[in-house]
Amino acid sequence: MTSYRIALNFEDGVTRFIDCGANEKVLDSAFRNRINLPMDCSDGVCGTCKCRAEAGSYDLGDEYIDEALTQEEAGAGLVLTCQMVPRSDCVISVPMSSTACKTATAQFAASVAQVARLGDAAYELVLDVPGAAPVFLPGQYVNIGVPGSAQHRSYSFSSLPGEGRMGFLVKQVPGGLMSSWLDAARPGQALEMTGPLGSFYLRAVTRPLLLLAGGTGLAPFLSMLEVLARQGTAQPVHLIYGVTRDQDLVLVDRLVEYAGRIPGFTFSTCVADAATTHERQGYVTQHMPAAVLHGGNVDVYLCGPPPMVDAVHKHFKSAGITPANFHYEKFTPTQAVAA
Repeated sequence: MTSYRIALNFEDGVTRFIDCGANEKVLDSAFRNRINLPMDCSDGVCGTCKCRAEAGSYDLGDEYIDEALTQEEAGAGLVLTCQMVPRSDCVISVPMSSTACKTATAQFAASVAQVARLGDAAYELVLDVPGAAPVFLPGQYVNIGVPGSAQHRSYSFSSLPGEGRMGFLVKQVPGGLMSSWLDAARPGQALEMTGPLGSFYLRAVTRPLLLLAGGTGLAPFLSMLEVLARQGTAQPVHLIYGVTRDQDLVLVDRLVEYAGRIPGFTFSTCVADAATTHERQGYVTQHMPAAVLHGGNVDVYLCGPPPMVDAVHKHFKSAGITPANFHYEKFTPTQAVAA
């Protein structure tokens, strides 16, 4: 029996995946999975179940009234989950918290496959997951419990969704809780994880992309680029990767590989340190040519520390640039804050 995978992305950043039958309505599938999406009538009359379809194809039928969903709203991607029947995998943004819908983040176990030190800048952490591979949207993150403590740290997936082996890029913080654990980690050690989380993820690519990465904020873009390499895209994609020090430029070889696998993908790097020997000194805002902004007809994705996010916002405002879409995620060494 044909079914489609539906990602329900709640306003608190929690994402739950459900399988919806080829002729099943999303609301019915959610209830079958014990997720109480908002609804009153379930007949296309009240509009209470209105959500936004971020990606995928679907039918809405004609059994709802205009007061519940206008033609303008439907044209803008709004849907009634009580009438929506998917025709492909879909991503749906739910305007309520996960707790209000009687659901929560998924929890799963993993074990260390490899920890590679990338100089004194970062670690590349690779984990194995027994059983069903975790599903997430490219760009999302997960909370990883630090063994021996009651704390967790948040890291973006750098790997392809749905695989049994997951990758993460972890900033090396001297004396940091996770950094100290990773220094002594051995293959086979167990980790507990909660997720996926976050509203920072790759949407349907319908126009040029500008990806802005700061430091280990490169991680979610590696996941996005792997998806683009597998599914293909006719749109140009440019990534600017900015770091503080020369030695913070890690995994550039991966970007070189993607430039060979993704037609239309280009990238550049820059280093903020005034003493750098790099050919481009400065911040990403200083190395953002007008050509990659496509006159504003561009979707911008930014992942980096709060000062970088704020600087890009100010740069766009001062330059009079309004991207078609601007998705960003601020992070600190201990947490991620999606917007």
